Amino acid sequence: MDALALLVAALLPWWLGVALLLVLRRRLADRPGAAAWTIGAGYLAGAFLLTVWMRVVSLAGVAFSVWIVALPLAAVAAALTAIVWKRNRSEPRTRDLGLDLDGASRVLFYVMLAWIALRFAMLGIEMLSRPLYPWDAWTQWATKARVWYELGRIAPFVRQDAWLAAQGAAYFDASPEYPPTMPLLQVWSCLVLGRWDDTLMNGPWWCIGVALTLTVYGGLRSLRAGALASMVGAFLVASLPLANVHVALAGYADLPMAAYYTTAALALLRWIDRRALSDVACALLLAVACTQVKNPGWFWAATLVPGFIVARWPRHGVRIAFAGFALALLVLVALARFKFRIFNYDLALNYAPAWTDLAESYFLLGNWHVLWYGAIAAALLAWRSLLSPALAPLTTIVAGGLIFLFVVFGFTTASFYISDQTTVNRATLHLAPLVVVFTVLAWQAFARRWSAAHAQAPATAG
Repeated sequence: MDALALLVAALLPWWLGVALLLVLRRRLADRPGAAAWTIGAGYLAGAFLLTVWMRVVSLAGVAFSVWIVALPLAAVAAALTAIVWKRNRSEPRTRDLGLDLDGASRVLFYVMLAWIALRFAMLGIEMLSRPLYPWDAWTQWATKARVWYELGRIAPFVRQDAWLAAQGAAYFDASPEYPPTMPLLQVWSCLVLGRWDDTLMNGPWWCIGVALTLTVYGGLRSLRAGALASMVGAFLVASLPLANVHVALAGYADLPMAAYYTTAALALLRWIDRRALSDVACALLLAVACTQVKNPGWFWAATLVPGFIVARWPRHGVRIAFAGFALALLVLVALARFKFRIFNYDLALNYAPAWTDLAESYFLLGNWHVLWYGAIAAALLAWRSLLSPALAPLTTIVAGGLIFLFVVFGFTTASFYISDQTTVNRATLHLAPLVVVFTVLAWQAFARRWSAAHAQAPATAG
């Protein structure tokens, strides 16, 4: 019964999100990678909308139950599915499983696909067999889930002084100001299970890992990357050691933050490429979701704006974007003079980050394999194309993300956490999958330029 409950808990948001994206899209099979993109982004959209509905239910004063949460969403999903079926039942389907490859490329494609499937099977076993992992998962997230499940509604969490003053009318944990999205997904799992289970309630983390891998593959294919290159991107994301840890030891919000941010960025890039309503709607929805997964999501969502600016005003967009970066840094320096505090971190001008520890984390330890080596190499090889119309939006988004990390770990009290190799890597995980996307597309840009140059050379010589 638990297996069936977990399946239902996963399929409802997946069904809702996929149906919504299909309704927004005019054609089901508009380009390679469409199926992978829709399934991956669909789960992320549906899971977020599920938690939005649970917030509405709680505000209405109705107690949480499987039927109160599930029936309205299932009805909406069924209606959307009927619309999609009626509109697209005669449309031909496309297949995109590496069948356009041959020889060694095709073998490599399917070997990586099999590795990803095996990896997620093993991660699923790990996730379903371990109790809730300690520290933040205990003190910041599952605290809310346990209380809200038992009460059947969202109850306020406050800081220690307010908790003492409330005399039992409020609840306290380490981060009461964090958004409710991830705890609500845990509550949903427990509602379907019919009991509180601090292991099985973490199924959404496995689903998010699968969804992220699918969106990276589908997003790269839709941005004209080859099938093999797109599979390499998905393989690299699925094999990020720290991402794997956050699936197996579920309960933290960093992997969901990475998934929503990466997919929002890919949706924006898809919209830039073809100006489809479904992509801009998906980008906006998932950007909002970023702000409701973790508080830093507001800043991650803001880093998408430079990419939009570059695409909207191609002649001067890059200058506008980097002028905006410079202005933001100046504002932060000015705020630091007044001991400004944001999200429990103090801005400070005493710039002394632990660069040695940071370099060790990125380039020597096993958290990222060779991600940062590959990204730097791809950027150097493709430097002539980084600000081309095809790559400039992504380049500015990644640059914005790197500047954000630079500010956080260089000019705030978060710099103290570099040496412990935990917070710095968790924050970097938010950006890492998008860096993989950047690496693949930059490498493809270099390969195309190289091929074009060497194709012209024999012709010129002849």
